[in-house]
Amino acid sequence: MAQAAPSSPRPIRLAIAGLVHGHVQRFVRLAASRADVQLVGLSDPDQALREQTADKTGVPRSLLFADLEAMLDQTHPDAVATFTSTYDHPVVVAACAKRHIHVMMEKPLAVSLDHARAIKDAADRGGIQVIVNYETTWYASHAAIWQLMKVEKRAGLIRKMVAMDGHQGPQEIGVGPEFFKWLTDPVIDGGGALFDFGCYGANLMTWLMENERPLAVTALTRTNKPAIYPRVDDEATVLLQYQGAQGIVQASWNWPFGRKDLEVYGEQGYAIATGGSNLRSRFGDAETQRTLDPLPAADRDEIAYLVSVVRGERKPTGLSSLENNMIVTEILSAARDSARTGQTISLTR
Repeated sequence: MAQAAPSSPRPIRLAIAGLVHGHVQRFVRLAASRADVQLVGLSDPDQALREQTADKTGVPRSLLFADLEAMLDQTHPDAVATFTSTYDHPVVVAACAKRHIHVMMEKPLAVSLDHARAIKDAADRGGIQVIVNYETTWYASHAAIWQLMKVEKRAGLIRKMVAMDGHQGPQEIGVGPEFFKWLTDPVIDGGGALFDFGCYGANLMTWLMENERPLAVTALTRTNKPAIYPRVDDEATVLLQYQGAQGIVQASWNWPFGRKDLEVYGEQGYAIATGGSNLRSRFGDAETQRTLDPLPAADRDEIAYLVSVVRGERKPTGLSSLENNMIVTEILSAARDSARTGQTISLTR
């Protein structure tokens, strides 16, 4: 008798907490298109926003909830994807940890070290995984830099890293009013461009330095467009001093176009990523340029990663890990203090 074909794993049950983050509609559409995910609920206290999200994404209104805890208790998800303000991340993690539900959130992890520690404490108590999602985690260009610099060690020790991230500004690119409201609030966002885009460079540099904390952080922030952003910075430059390397984070709502670029310089060469698939490198007399293929399917996007974590196939590491992002929060908090005081902030202890 022929053996029956092995059955596919059941889809993971996925709920969404919060709808005020502008990336949520893309995420809902992506999740709804996948066979390995079943959307079971979306929660937000704003009824108009719930209905607007359902109408724009095609999600049935029967999946909408006003209250996070009611959604969790009624739908029993395996994981929650969080699209609240950054300030509300600890509330979501606490509610999920109490029910042993894994959490993925949009970057950055937290607005402060106190919030980051609350998230870690709740995750540890609940035995859950916390994943922080950055678009740049899924860039083939960044995976190639890791291969060249960390695996093959083509350039020797890393000496300098430069990250350039941002766009023309939230208003200029037309973010929704619910997103703009908290993104330009210094308490709820943690800052302005510093937290919105400085987190990318801090995340990548912490990864490349293998979770080594910088010795010191020096930052300069500025509001160049006070008529639009009167309460938060729209320009930030952060200098990270490591034992043998420096990192320069350039976060801006003043670029003439959107960019997420990373330059890494070693003792004998460099690798420069421009966007997700373009890489320039030089380890001898000539520079090479190439366009990279996408990453393997299991590493190509945040949902594939989340599914593998929920199924116990991997634990969050590197760019997505809580360990990395605790250091990112420390860097951003020190940068905010440095910009406020005009002093370099030492992280040695």
